[in-house]
Amino acid sequence: MKSKEHDFHLVDPSPWPIVISAAILILALGLVGTLHKQVFGILSLISGISAVSWVLFYWWRDVIKEAIYDKCHTDVVKNGLKVAMYLFIFSEVVFFIAFFCSFFKAWLSPVFSFEAFSPTKRVEWPPEGILPPDPWSLPFMNTLILLLSGTTINWAHHSLLENDKKSMIKMLLTTILLGVFFIMVQAMEYHEASFSLQETGEKLIYASNFYMITGFHCAHVIIGIIFLSVCLFRARKNQFTPQDHLCFEFASWYWHFVDAVWIFLFVFIYWLSVF
Repeated sequence: MKSKEHDFHLVDPSPWPIVISAAILILALGLVGTLHKQVFGILSLISGISAVSWVLFYWWRDVIKEAIYDKCHTDVVKNGLKVAMYLFIFSEVVFFIAFFCSFFKAWLSPVFSFEAFSPTKRVEWPPEGILPPDPWSLPFMNTLILLLSGTTINWAHHSLLENDKKSMIKMLLTTILLGVFFIMVQAMEYHEASFSLQETGEKLIYASNFYMITGFHCAHVIIGIIFLSVCLFRARKNQFTPQDHLCFEFASWYWHFVDAVWIFLFVFIYWLSVF
């Protein structure tokens, strides 16, 4: 490799952006097909998940190689990566704000039901026939799980700064397991829910908003688990030091973002909106 004459990183041509775009398209089509119980849906979903996982593995491998072996991540590059991560998390915040705006509109300013093209009465919230989940059962359990996971990821970060590799790996693994437990509890809640996306009329307004927000949050938890799992693998390979652990920092920021969204979600969607 030629010696670097500047502090910037000129990225080599990579096939991964266009390939992962195609993989995500297959995944999205598979998810829609599965929800509509179409034959090709499950096959497309499995193919999409496999393709996305494959691309992420090799893309992450290339980035790690650039950082560790090629020494491309100078201080200037690291600052740029931090700004990029800030902007990414900000874009995710805006993403969820859009869904919360839809929910608040349906909750605080309900639409009218129509008969013969004329408004008759405002739709109640929750709509008649909808039995919302008890906020102090499974949702509260998931709140405690995520709050605890925020504590364990901070513990892992503190252990890393203290160069305590054993405690860091232990707490990182605990955070991942808590995330998996969260997904399991969320699946139980969906299974026990008295409503689904197959609802019609005003009940669909509640169901679609509920499943859209909680479903995308659940997807972000899964992404966070994958992110933390990569960090766990790298920690076992001794690729983090107290001075250089940017990947771990990014994973920690992302996990705290997921925690914050859930707190907001629990307070307004599960608790306050049902009274």
